[in-house]
Amino acid sequence: MLSAASSGRGAFELPKNAWNPGLREPIRCNRGAMSCLPTASDLGPRFEAFAAALTRPVVFFDIEATGTDPLSDRIIEISIVRVVPRLGIEVPRTWRIDPKVRIPAEATEVHGITNEALAGQPAFEDVAAEIAEAVQGSDLAGFSIGRFDVRILHAELVRAGQSVDFTQTRVIDTQVIFHRREPRHLAAALLFYRGRELHDAHGAEADAVASLEVFAGQLDRYADLALDIAALHEVSASQNDAYCDTSRRFAWRDNEPTFNFGRLRGKSLRWVAGDPTERKYLRWFLDGTFEDDAKLIVRDALHGKIRRRVRRSELDGVALSDPQA
Repeated sequence: MLSAASSGRGAFELPKNAWNPGLREPIRCNRGAMSCLPTASDLGPRFEAFAAALTRPVVFFDIEATGTDPLSDRIIEISIVRVVPRLGIEVPRTWRIDPKVRIPAEATEVHGITNEALAGQPAFEDVAAEIAEAVQGSDLAGFSIGRFDVRILHAELVRAGQSVDFTQTRVIDTQVIFHRREPRHLAAALLFYRGRELHDAHGAEADAVASLEVFAGQLDRYADLALDIAALHEVSASQNDAYCDTSRRFAWRDNEPTFNFGRLRGKSLRWVAGDPTERKYLRWFLDGTFEDDAKLIVRDALHGKIRRRVRRSELDGVALSDPQA
Protein backbone atom coordinates (compact mmCIF):
# COMPACT_ATOMS: atom_id res chain seq x y z
CA MET A 1 0.00 0.00 0.00
CA LEU A 2 1.12 3.52 -0.75
CA SER A 3 0.53 6.81 0.96
CA ALA A 4 0.81 10.47 0.07
CA ALA A 5 0.25 13.36 2.42
CA SER A 6 -2.06 15.29 0.11
CA SER A 7 -4.13 16.40 3.08
CA GLY A 8 -1.05 17.20 5.15
CA ARG A 9 -2.06 14.58 7.68
CA GLY A 10 -0.68 11.38 6.21
CA ALA A 11 -3.75 10.43 4.18
CA PHE A 12 -4.60 10.42 0.51
CA GLU A 13 -7.79 9.93 -1.45
CA LEU A 14 -8.62 9.10 -5.03
CA PRO A 15 -10.10 11.91 -7.11
CA LYS A 16 -13.60 12.73 -5.95
CA ASN A 17 -15.06 11.56 -9.26
CA ALA A 18 -13.22 8.22 -9.14
CA TRP A 19 -16.24 6.41 -7.79
CA ASN A 20 -19.75 6.40 -9.08
CA PRO A 21 -22.27 3.62 -8.42
CA GLY A 22 -23.63 4.12 -11.93
CA LEU A 23 -20.33 3.72 -13.79
CA ARG A 24 -19.64 0.31 -15.32
CA GLU A 25 -16.29 0.99 -16.98
CA PRO A 26 -13.14 0.15 -14.98
CA ILE A 27 -11.85 3.09 -12.96
CA ARG A 28 -8.73 4.78 -14.37
CA CYS A 29 -6.63 5.68 -11.34
CA ASN A 30 -4.15 8.50 -11.65
CA ARG A 31 -1.80 6.78 -9.17
CA GLY A 32 -0.29 4.03 -11.28
CA ALA A 33 0.84 1.85 -8.36
CA MET A 34 -2.56 1.97 -6.69
CA SER A 35 -5.30 -0.59 -7.17
CA CYS A 36 -8.27 0.75 -9.13
CA LEU A 37 -11.51 1.11 -7.25
CA PRO A 38 -14.41 -1.03 -8.52
CA THR A 39 -18.00 0.14 -8.48
CA ALA A 40 -20.83 -1.84 -6.93
CA SER A 41 -21.95 -2.92 -10.39
CA ASP A 42 -18.40 -4.06 -11.24
CA LEU A 43 -18.62 -6.42 -8.27
CA GLY A 44 -21.72 -8.18 -9.54
CA PRO A 45 -25.45 -8.38 -8.82
CA ARG A 46 -25.02 -10.24 -5.54
CA PHE A 47 -22.80 -7.50 -4.15
CA GLU A 48 -25.20 -4.87 -5.47
CA ALA A 49 -28.01 -6.60 -3.58
CA PHE A 50 -25.85 -6.70 -0.44
CA ALA A 51 -25.05 -2.99 -0.71
CA ALA A 52 -28.68 -2.09 -1.39
CA ALA A 53 -29.79 -3.86 1.80
CA LEU A 54 -27.35 -2.02 4.08
CA THR A 55 -28.79 0.06 6.88
CA ARG A 56 -25.42 1.46 7.99
CA PRO A 57 -21.93 1.65 6.47
CA VAL A 58 -19.54 -1.29 6.21
CA VAL A 59 -15.86 -0.39 6.49
CA PHE A 60 -13.45 -2.66 4.63
CA PHE A 61 -10.00 -2.08 6.06
CA ASP A 62 -6.48 -3.43 6.34
CA ILE A 63 -3.66 -2.66 8.75
CA GLU A 64 0.12 -2.96 8.70
CA ALA A 65 1.79 -2.87 12.09
CA THR A 66 5.03 -3.15 14.02
CA GLY A 67 4.23 -6.75 14.99
CA THR A 68 1.49 -9.26 15.71
CA ASP A 69 0.47 -8.37 19.27
CA PRO A 70 -2.73 -6.29 19.08
CA LEU A 71 -2.18 -4.78 22.52
CA SER A 72 1.49 -3.84 22.49
CA ASP A 73 2.26 -3.28 18.79
CA ARG A 74 1.44 -0.14 16.84
CA ILE A 75 -0.28 0.65 13.54
CA ILE A 76 1.98 2.05 10.83
CA GLU A 77 -0.48 1.95 7.92
CA ILE A 78 -4.25 1.70 7.73
CA SER A 79 -6.48 1.86 4.67
CA ILE A 80 -10.26 2.18 4.78
CA VAL A 81 -12.88 1.69 2.05
CA ARG A 82 -16.44 2.50 3.15
CA VAL A 83 -19.55 1.04 1.54
CA VAL A 84 -22.33 3.46 2.44
CA PRO A 85 -26.11 2.89 2.11
CA ARG A 86 -27.56 4.68 -0.95
CA LEU A 87 -24.16 6.21 -1.80
CA GLY A 88 -22.09 3.19 -2.79
CA ILE A 89 -18.35 2.67 -2.48
CA GLU A 90 -16.47 5.69 -1.22
CA VAL A 91 -12.92 6.53 -2.24
CA PRO A 92 -10.26 4.75 -0.15
CA ARG A 93 -8.49 6.66 2.58
CA THR A 94 -5.01 5.56 3.61
CA TRP A 95 -2.86 6.83 6.44
CA ARG A 96 0.80 6.13 7.05
CA ILE A 97 1.67 6.61 10.70
CA ASP A 98 4.88 7.11 12.66
CA PRO A 99 4.60 4.52 15.47
CA LYS A 100 7.20 6.33 17.62
CA VAL A 101 8.83 2.94 18.28
CA ARG A 102 11.33 0.90 16.31
CA ILE A 103 9.84 -1.39 13.65
CA PRO A 104 11.37 -4.87 14.07
CA ALA A 105 13.20 -6.40 11.12
CA GLU A 106 10.69 -9.26 10.95
CA ALA A 107 7.79 -6.85 10.45
CA THR A 108 9.64 -4.90 7.76
CA GLU A 109 10.31 -8.14 5.89
CA VAL A 110 6.54 -8.68 5.65
CA HIS A 111 5.29 -5.22 4.62
CA GLY A 112 8.47 -3.47 3.51
CA ILE A 113 7.88 -0.38 5.68
CA THR A 114 10.80 1.07 7.66
CA ASN A 115 11.02 3.80 10.28
CA GLU A 116 12.89 5.92 7.74
CA ALA A 117 9.97 5.67 5.32
CA LEU A 118 7.65 7.00 8.03
CA ALA A 119 9.77 10.01 8.96
CA GLY A 120 7.56 13.09 9.01
CA GLN A 121 4.29 11.13 9.07
CA PRO A 122 1.78 11.89 11.84
CA ALA A 123 1.49 9.91 15.05
CA PHE A 124 -1.68 7.85 15.49
CA GLU A 125 -3.07 10.33 18.00
CA ASP A 126 -2.84 13.04 15.33
CA VAL A 127 -5.15 11.18 12.93
CA ALA A 128 -7.19 9.20 15.45
CA ALA A 129 -10.19 11.52 15.25
CA GLU A 130 -10.37 11.11 11.46
CA ILE A 131 -10.13 7.33 11.71
CA ALA A 132 -12.66 7.21 14.54
CA GLU A 133 -15.11 9.25 12.47
CA ALA A 134 -14.66 6.86 9.53
CA VAL A 135 -15.49 3.74 11.59
CA GLN A 136 -17.95 5.07 14.17
CA GLY A 137 -21.40 3.55 13.76
CA SER A 138 -20.20 1.16 11.05
CA ASP A 139 -19.70 -2.55 10.72
CA LEU A 140 -16.22 -3.83 9.83
CA ALA A 141 -14.98 -6.14 7.09
CA GLY A 142 -11.71 -7.46 5.72
CA PHE A 143 -9.50 -10.50 5.22
CA SER A 144 -8.33 -12.15 8.46
CA ILE A 145 -9.24 -9.15 10.59
CA GLY A 146 -10.98 -10.85 13.52
CA ARG A 147 -7.96 -11.87 15.55
CA PHE A 148 -5.70 -8.89 14.96
CA ASP A 149 -6.83 -5.90 12.91
CA VAL A 150 -10.04 -5.19 14.82
CA ARG A 151 -8.26 -5.58 18.17
CA ILE A 152 -5.24 -3.39 17.37
CA LEU A 153 -7.51 -0.71 15.88
CA HIS A 154 -9.58 -0.65 19.05
CA ALA A 155 -6.45 -0.56 21.24
CA GLU A 156 -4.97 2.36 19.28
CA LEU A 157 -8.21 4.35 19.42
CA VAL A 158 -8.45 3.82 23.18
CA ARG A 159 -4.85 4.95 23.68
CA ALA A 160 -5.61 8.07 21.63
CA GLY A 161 -8.62 8.88 23.80
CA GLN A 162 -11.24 8.16 21.13
CA SER A 163 -14.46 6.67 22.52
CA VAL A 164 -15.53 4.45 19.62
CA ASP A 165 -18.05 1.83 20.74
CA PHE A 166 -17.33 -1.52 19.07
CA THR A 167 -19.72 -3.53 21.26
CA GLN A 168 -22.46 -3.43 18.62
CA THR A 169 -20.09 -3.70 15.66
CA ARG A 170 -20.57 -6.72 13.40
CA VAL A 171 -17.53 -8.14 11.62
CA ILE A 172 -17.30 -9.82 8.21
CA ASP A 173 -14.07 -11.81 7.99
CA THR A 174 -13.64 -12.89 4.38
CA GLN A 175 -10.86 -15.33 5.31
CA VAL A 176 -13.24 -17.24 7.58
CA ILE A 177 -15.81 -17.44 4.78
CA PHE A 178 -13.08 -18.52 2.34
CA HIS A 179 -11.86 -21.33 4.59
CA ARG A 180 -15.37 -22.55 5.37
CA ARG A 181 -16.47 -22.62 1.74
CA GLU A 182 -13.15 -23.85 0.30
CA PRO A 183 -12.00 -26.54 2.77
CA ARG A 184 -8.30 -27.03 3.45
CA HIS A 185 -8.45 -30.58 4.86
CA LEU A 186 -6.95 -33.76 3.44
CA ALA A 187 -10.10 -34.85 1.62
CA ALA A 188 -10.27 -31.51 -0.19
CA ALA A 189 -6.58 -31.74 -1.11
CA LEU A 190 -7.00 -35.25 -2.50
CA LEU A 191 -9.96 -34.15 -4.62
CA PHE A 192 -8.07 -31.09 -5.86
CA TYR A 193 -4.78 -32.80 -6.71
CA ARG A 194 -5.92 -36.31 -7.66
CA GLY A 195 -9.56 -35.91 -8.58
CA ARG A 196 -10.87 -38.62 -6.28
CA GLU A 197 -12.87 -38.83 -3.06
CA LEU A 198 -11.26 -39.86 0.23
CA HIS A 199 -12.98 -42.90 1.69
CA ASP A 200 -12.52 -43.94 5.32
CA ALA A 201 -11.28 -40.46 6.21
CA HIS A 202 -9.48 -40.27 9.57
CA GLY A 203 -8.52 -43.91 9.29
CA ALA A 204 -4.74 -43.86 9.62
CA GLU A 205 -4.03 -46.07 6.60
CA ALA A 206 -6.40 -44.23 4.27
CA ASP A 207 -5.04 -40.85 5.37
CA ALA A 208 -1.42 -41.97 4.95
CA VAL A 209 -2.06 -43.20 1.39
CA ALA A 210 -4.02 -40.02 0.62
CA SER A 211 -1.10 -37.90 1.87
CA LEU A 212 1.21 -39.81 -0.48
CA GLU A 213 -1.14 -39.18 -3.40
CA VAL A 214 -1.52 -35.50 -2.56
CA PHE A 215 2.24 -35.05 -2.56
CA ALA A 216 2.53 -36.78 -5.93
CA GLY A 217 -0.21 -34.54 -7.25
CA GLN A 218 1.64 -31.46 -6.02
CA LEU A 219 4.81 -32.57 -7.81
CA ASP A 220 2.78 -33.00 -11.00
CA ARG A 221 1.03 -29.64 -10.71
CA TYR A 222 4.00 -27.46 -9.70
CA ALA A 223 6.91 -27.99 -12.07
CA ASP A 224 9.10 -25.63 -10.05
CA LEU A 225 8.61 -27.59 -6.82
CA ALA A 226 11.97 -29.08 -5.86
CA LEU A 227 12.53 -32.84 -5.86
CA ASP A 228 15.11 -32.97 -3.05
CA ILE A 229 14.19 -33.41 0.61
CA ALA A 230 16.21 -30.45 1.90
CA ALA A 231 14.44 -27.93 -0.35
CA LEU A 232 11.01 -29.43 0.37
CA HIS A 233 11.75 -29.20 4.08
CA GLU A 234 12.56 -25.50 3.68
CA VAL A 235 9.22 -24.93 1.93
CA SER A 236 7.33 -26.84 4.63
CA ALA A 237 9.09 -25.11 7.52
CA SER A 238 8.84 -21.59 6.12
CA GLN A 239 5.40 -20.99 7.66
CA ASN A 240 7.01 -21.27 11.12
CA ASP A 241 9.91 -18.90 10.47
CA ALA A 242 8.39 -16.32 12.81
CA TYR A 243 9.04 -18.59 15.79
CA CYS A 244 12.22 -19.83 17.43
CA ASP A 245 10.91 -23.21 18.61
CA THR A 246 8.31 -25.78 17.61
CA SER A 247 5.95 -24.94 20.49
CA ARG A 248 6.10 -21.21 19.68
CA ARG A 249 7.17 -20.20 23.19
CA PHE A 250 9.56 -17.70 21.61
CA ALA A 251 9.10 -15.49 18.55
CA TRP A 252 11.77 -13.71 16.54
CA ARG A 253 11.91 -9.95 17.02
CA ASP A 254 14.82 -8.04 15.54
CA ASN A 255 16.41 -11.44 14.87
CA GLU A 256 16.48 -12.47 18.55
CA PRO A 257 14.08 -14.51 20.72
CA THR A 258 11.21 -12.72 22.43
CA PHE A 259 8.78 -14.31 24.87
CA ASN A 260 5.54 -15.28 23.15
CA PHE A 261 3.53 -16.32 26.22
CA GLY A 262 2.81 -15.48 29.85
CA ARG A 263 3.60 -12.34 31.82
CA LEU A 264 6.84 -11.78 29.87
CA ARG A 265 5.13 -11.87 26.46
CA GLY A 266 6.84 -9.34 24.19
CA LYS A 267 9.95 -9.12 26.37
CA SER A 268 13.34 -9.79 24.86
CA LEU A 269 15.04 -12.96 26.08
CA ARG A 270 18.30 -11.00 26.14
CA TRP A 271 16.76 -8.51 28.57
CA VAL A 272 15.24 -11.22 30.77
CA ALA A 273 18.53 -13.15 30.91
CA GLY A 274 20.36 -9.98 31.91
CA ASP A 275 17.99 -9.03 34.71
CA PRO A 276 18.98 -10.58 38.07
CA THR A 277 15.37 -10.95 39.19
CA GLU A 278 13.97 -12.34 35.95
CA ARG A 279 16.79 -14.89 35.61
CA LYS A 280 15.00 -16.78 38.37
CA TYR A 281 12.08 -17.17 35.99
CA LEU A 282 14.37 -18.73 33.40
CA ARG A 283 15.63 -21.26 35.94
CA TRP A 284 12.02 -22.07 36.81
CA PHE A 285 11.40 -22.53 33.08
CA LEU A 286 14.18 -25.12 32.88
CA ASP A 287 12.66 -27.08 35.79
CA GLY A 288 9.20 -27.02 34.22
CA THR A 289 7.49 -29.27 31.69
CA PHE A 290 8.35 -27.14 28.69
CA GLU A 291 9.58 -28.56 25.40
CA ASP A 292 13.24 -29.48 24.99
CA ASP A 293 14.00 -27.10 22.12
CA ALA A 294 12.54 -24.16 24.07
CA LYS A 295 14.60 -25.17 27.13
CA LEU A 296 17.73 -25.26 25.00
CA ILE A 297 17.13 -21.65 23.92
CA VAL A 298 16.72 -20.62 27.58
CA ARG A 299 19.75 -22.63 28.72
CA ASP A 300 21.89 -20.92 26.08
CA ALA A 301 20.63 -17.52 27.23
CA LEU A 302 21.55 -18.24 30.84
CA HIS A 303 25.06 -19.02 29.62
CA GLY A 304 25.29 -15.73 27.73
CA LYS A 305 24.47 -17.12 24.27
CA ILE A 306 21.46 -15.51 22.60
CA ARG A 307 20.12 -17.21 19.52
CA ARG A 308 20.17 -15.14 16.35
CA ARG A 309 17.87 -15.69 13.41
CA VAL A 310 19.71 -16.04 10.14
CA ARG A 311 17.78 -14.57 7.23
CA ARG A 312 17.21 -16.77 4.23
CA SER A 313 19.23 -14.40 2.08
CA GLU A 314 22.21 -15.08 4.35
CA LEU A 315 21.84 -18.84 4.29
CA ASP A 316 24.50 -20.99 2.74
CA GLY A 317 24.28 -24.28 4.54
CA VAL A 318 23.74 -22.44 7.87
CA ALA A 319 21.04 -23.38 10.36
CA LEU A 320 18.12 -20.94 10.59
CA SER A 321 18.93 -20.21 14.22
CA ASP A 322 22.48 -20.47 15.46
CA PRO A 323 23.57 -19.80 19.05
CA GLN A 324 25.58 -16.60 19.01
CA ALA A 325 26.82 -14.51 21.90
